[in-house]
Amino acid sequence: MSDTDFIPQMRPLFGADERAELLSYLDEDGFFTEFKRTEAFEAEIARYTGARHCVVVNNGTVSLTLAAVALGIGPGDEVICPDYTMIATPNSVQMLGARPVFVDVEPDTLVMDVALAERAITPRTKAIMLVSANGRAPRAGIAAFEALSQRTGIPLIEDAAQSLGSWYDDGRTERRHVGRAGRIGSFSFSAPKIISTGQGGALITDDDALAARLRKLKDFGRSGGGNDVHDSIGWNFKFTELQACVGLAQMRQLPDRVVRKKAIWRRYAEGLAGVSGYRLFDHDLSLCTPWFIDGVAERRDELAAHLKARGIGTRTMYPPIHRQKAYDLPGDHPVAERIGRDGLWLPSMIQLTDAQIDRICGEIAAFYAA
Repeated sequence: MSDTDFIPQMRPLFGADERAELLSYLDEDGFFTEFKRTEAFEAEIARYTGARHCVVVNNGTVSLTLAAVALGIGPGDEVICPDYTMIATPNSVQMLGARPVFVDVEPDTLVMDVALAERAITPRTKAIMLVSANGRAPRAGIAAFEALSQRTGIPLIEDAAQSLGSWYDDGRTERRHVGRAGRIGSFSFSAPKIISTGQGGALITDDDALAARLRKLKDFGRSGGGNDVHDSIGWNFKFTELQACVGLAQMRQLPDRVVRKKAIWRRYAEGLAGVSGYRLFDHDLSLCTPWFIDGVAERRDELAAHLKARGIGTRTMYPPIHRQKAYDLPGDHPVAERIGRDGLWLPSMIQLTDAQIDRICGEIAAFYAA
């Protein structure tokens, strides 16, 4: 793609490494269903995040659902969720007959406000589902959510779908990867993520019993691999070896992708300095790896149309979930509502060149100067 071609907001990057992994596996005449390559992929994610266990599944919504099931959440229970998130977060528990309870997010991080989460707790609350928006940690620190969980006995599930490559700085001797503060952390490998297997999700935990339960839940509740003896209810949410081949190749590229994602954000920050109409959300790049380039725009829809006419793709950020027809609930969540009005993702793919970023920033500056 040349610097003058249409610039999409996002596209995955697959190439020679993925092809080599796939062809190598095809030469083995395998069954395609998850086996040794999947185990290797899980081991790589566990190693990278520092988790004791990793369990991969077919997508990142199912991973959240299985996390909830493993923690005993079911019909009639309540799960506190941020009003600003991808709709998979609440849908994952709605599928179980549980009820998502929405709270607003912090204006500078777009992560759930811990004080509002505490106010939303009722006797029916069975989990808090914390979303690390674009890899960011809560302003109050993850320790505030851990303390709330410990004080109330309500488990914390981390929806870290956007956060592979991001870390918590919580005063410990060693940093913890985002997703490791909760009882279970969940990641997504859908097409726009920093690494992708097309679709896919992963669960990490340091709890041996939870890991064993998750493995049973994703494999029909089997008592052991390859048999038809079932000592619990379960479903078929397994991975495939083909996805694992792609994932292994992508994991080898992850350190370089983290470096490039941070460089992309820096280039945007430099290029948009002094442009009053578009404000990037900040990142501590020593800890956070931006998944998308996110910000709020004056006259957002006009800006998006201007950029599209000049060969630049954008994407509006998530609207507040409580106002979407799928939920249509009362509530006042001003931060989420503002993002629904003004939030705009700029091109964020790993393939972006510096020249393309400069072109994008130039067009944004020209729009607001007109």
